[in-house]
Amino acid sequence: MKTYLVTGAAGFIGSNFVRQLLSEEPNVCVVAFDALTYAGNLENLADCLGHERLCFVRGNICDVDAVRGAMSDGADVIVNFAAESHVDRSILGCKEFLRTNVEGVQVLLDEARARKVGLFLQISTDEVYGSLGPTGLFTEETPLQPRSPYSASKAAADLLVAAYQHTFGMPAIITRCSNNYGPFQFPEKLIPLFITNLIEGRRVPVYGDGLNVRDWIHVADHCRGIRAAITGGRPGEVYNLGGNNEQTNMAITRLLLEALGKDDSSIQFVEDRLGHDRRYAIDAGKSARELGWKPCIDFKQGLAETVHWYRTNESWWRRIKTGEYLKYYEQQYGRAAANRRSAVSR
Repeated sequence: MKTYLVTGAAGFIGSNFVRQLLSEEPNVCVVAFDALTYAGNLENLADCLGHERLCFVRGNICDVDAVRGAMSDGADVIVNFAAESHVDRSILGCKEFLRTNVEGVQVLLDEARARKVGLFLQISTDEVYGSLGPTGLFTEETPLQPRSPYSASKAAADLLVAAYQHTFGMPAIITRCSNNYGPFQFPEKLIPLFITNLIEGRRVPVYGDGLNVRDWIHVADHCRGIRAAITGGRPGEVYNLGGNNEQTNMAITRLLLEALGKDDSSIQFVEDRLGHDRRYAIDAGKSARELGWKPCIDFKQGLAETVHWYRTNESWWRRIKTGEYLKYYEQQYGRAAANRRSAVSR
C-alpha cells in the first residue's frame, strides 16, 4: 500500500484530487493535510472522512512539527496543493503568500529529503510564465516572468523545488496548470462567484473590458493529469496541464448569464485589477507525449454540470458566504482536536 501526503487537501483542487485518488486507486492510502484557513473547508471532504484509507491531519505546512507528525508513519509521495492562491488578496498584502508558498514549500522539501520520500510533486500555475500577446502558447521552456505577488511566490517555490532536485537529488516534478473550474471551488473565484451571485439575484463584477483571456480546464481533468505525472513523469521535469480552451472573461460571463436565465443588466463593469495579465494559454503537448494525458471534458458540458452542482449544493456555498463553514472542523471533531490528528482511522 502506497501512502500519499496531500497538502492543501481540503481546498478546491486538493479535495477533488483526494476524492479521485480514493475512488480510482485502491492501493493508495491518503494523509490529507490542511491548515483549514479561509479557503480550506473540511466539508469539501465530508464524503471521504470515514474512508478506511484516509486520515485527516490539521496543520500548516510552515509548521515543522505538524508536517513531521503528518509524516510519522512515512510517505511515499507528497503532492503539495497547499498555497495562498487568490491574486486580488496578494495585491492587498503578500506576506502570507510568501510565508505559505515559499517558506512552507521549504519545510516540506526538508522533511521529504530527511525521510527520503520517493516523489515530491509541486502543484504550480501557468501564471508564473507572465502574460502572452494575442498569439503563442506557454511551453515548459517559457521563461518565468511572474507579474503579481501571487505568481511571484509560486515561481519562487518552483525554483526552490528545482534547486532541491539539482542540489540534493530530490525526486521532484512540477506541474503547471491553467484556470480550473468545477465543484467545490471557493466562491471568490470567477466562475463560482458569478454563478452564486446570479442565483442570489446580484450583479457580477467584470474587470476592465472583460477581454482578458484564460485557458480553462475542468478540475477532474487536472487531477487526472497530476496522477499521470506521478506515475509516468520524469523527476526533474515540468509538465504543463492545459484545457486547450481559451475564453475571454466576457465569453464566460455570457455563458453563465444564459445558463442562469439572466441578461446584460446583471453585468457590472469594475475598475481593472492592478497589473492584470491579458492572456494565458498553455501548450500541453509534452504531457500528451510523455504522460499519455489530455483533457477530455468538453467545456460547455463541464460548465453546465458546474452550474448544476452549485444550484444543487446551495447550502454548501451559502455556509461559505456567511462564514459558518469555518466551524465545520470543530463540529466534527470538537475543539480539543483542533491541532492534532483526527480520530478517523486510516
